[in-house]
Amino acid sequence: MHAMTIKPILMHPDPRLKKICEPVTEFNKSLAELADDMLETMYDAPGIGLAGPQIGVMKRIFVIDCVKEDDVAPDPMVIINPEITHSSEELGVYEEGCLSIPNQFAEVTRPKIIRLKWQDLDGAEYEDEFDDLWSTCMQHEFDHLNGKLFIDYLKPLKRQMITRKMQKYKREQARG
Repeated sequence: MHAMTIKPILMHPDPRLKKICEPVTEFNKSLAELADDMLETMYDAPGIGLAGPQIGVMKRIFVIDCVKEDDVAPDPMVIINPEITHSSEELGVYEEGCLSIPNQFAEVTRPKIIRLKWQDLDGAEYEDEFDDLWSTCMQHEFDHLNGKLFIDYLKPLKRQMITRKMQKYKREQARG
């Protein structure tokens, strides 16, 4: 049995967070172990989504669990090689944050409803519709696979302000 490992999360600005990820081509035990580690890392953070590049794995995989209520069972999903096949005209606005940009939040406007096609850990294909928070979170994680961060949707001034705060935060972390 694989002992789950909490992985270090890359912090913005890190060049790996701006790269486009490669498709997952091997569906094997190490992929399942990666997914376990990603879920463990996400829950520990705590967050509701985590993409491969956030832990330095440049593959098209993310994990997600948007259940926030204490009395509702967790609903973790492992999403591999996702494709957004449809986005609604109707938009939704959520205050987004990111585990790679701690303590920074901003409102982002995205399609309210999306259809997503993806593969599971065995390579089986699925397609489903997501709305509201699940839709926002899926799009946020999907963006990570294409080297895009939620702050890329913000006005330049706000984005630069967050980036400067992150550079300072990283310097402080490095000094310990």
